[in-house]
Amino acid sequence: MDRDTDFTFPALVAARLLLAFAPLPEALKHDQQLSSPLTSYARLREGIFLFEHDIDPYSGGFFRHSPLLLSLFSTVLPLTRYTSPVLWTAADAIGAWALVRIWRFRTGAKATSKDGQVAAMYLLNPYIFLPSLALSSSSIENTLCLLSLMFASGGQASASLLTLACLLHLSLPSILLVAPIILLNITRPVSRLALPRPFDADLKRALPLLCEFLGYSAFLTIASTLVCGNLSWIEKTWGASITLPDLTPNPGLWWYFFTEMFDHFRPFFLMVFSVHLLIYIAPICIKFQHDMLFASFLLVGVLALFKPYPTLSDPGLFLSMFSLFPETYPYLRHPIVTGLIHLHASLLLPLFNSLWLRQGTGNANFFYASTLVFGMANGAALLDAGWAGLRVAIGKVQDGYEVVQE
Repeated sequence: MDRDTDFTFPALVAARLLLAFAPLPEALKHDQQLSSPLTSYARLREGIFLFEHDIDPYSGGFFRHSPLLLSLFSTVLPLTRYTSPVLWTAADAIGAWALVRIWRFRTGAKATSKDGQVAAMYLLNPYIFLPSLALSSSSIENTLCLLSLMFASGGQASASLLTLACLLHLSLPSILLVAPIILLNITRPVSRLALPRPFDADLKRALPLLCEFLGYSAFLTIASTLVCGNLSWIEKTWGASITLPDLTPNPGLWWYFFTEMFDHFRPFFLMVFSVHLLIYIAPICIKFQHDMLFASFLLVGVLALFKPYPTLSDPGLFLSMFSLFPETYPYLRHPIVTGLIHLHASLLLPLFNSLWLRQGTGNANFFYASTLVFGMANGAALLDAGWAGLRVAIGKVQDGYEVVQE
């Protein structure tokens, strides 16, 4: 790593830390775009307060965080007005470091001149640092996701599966990443988009890894049950991602649809929406079997688009991971249009949210319209990434020829 890069990363982290301690509006912590019922800092603090006073935080319908966070922040790392900004900045710094390490594993270099740019793509992404300033636990989920990918890319299977199990306990929809990360552990993270070939690793090696992952998950489940003293946490945490009990507005596509849904049809469409997430795993892993890191990247994009309780940090992680795949840049079909749609959505979301919930001059349709624009932006980015990942293998097209999809 050169001197400029050596200086860039600490400077970025220091700037983020200063921003974390800046006098920001308290409303930021309650903004529905930056934190959801499953990641809200205010709900986390209330749950910790109830837990410390021997009251079951899962007895009501307000607290929906994992018992892992409950036990961590009530004992080892207590949350205060001074420690919380430091902890969330440290989580983002670790996430950026993990992203840089993944980039190095992919390029096969110990250090590159672009390390600082990769870190900046994460630390300076407004979709990343705004939820972090709101102290949303989605920032911790992003860090765990990147750490799992980093360990898998570096051949540290046990550490990768343990962090993946922790991520799954914090966010059940992350189950989409189990298959590609296990397969990444038995392959290499180097770029093979230009030279696709059949999966050449021994699939029998994946079975012990799956058993190890299930063992870690079982251990964390037992530990969580011991912390709570009962199994009520399962319904309130994992169950919330399936049954959608809290219809607080968010940047996702689920909340308004189920607000308008008749109760008679609700179970059917909950099943449809949940299963719909799972159907992407096999096609993406099969199509990109030669590059499991890219397959994981696309599934992160699927989560950002269709997650039940998303925040801005979910598409933020997907967009930041674009820095790992520079070979796809020349083959993006509509990058300017996609960028402009994201810019348009980023202006509409806070504007219509304020018109509806603060000023009272709008209604739910205003905000939902902006979330549809935001969903279209995320969908366009995902489709562009998928197209570019396939297009790399064809290379430059000579004059008089064109590439079409049948």
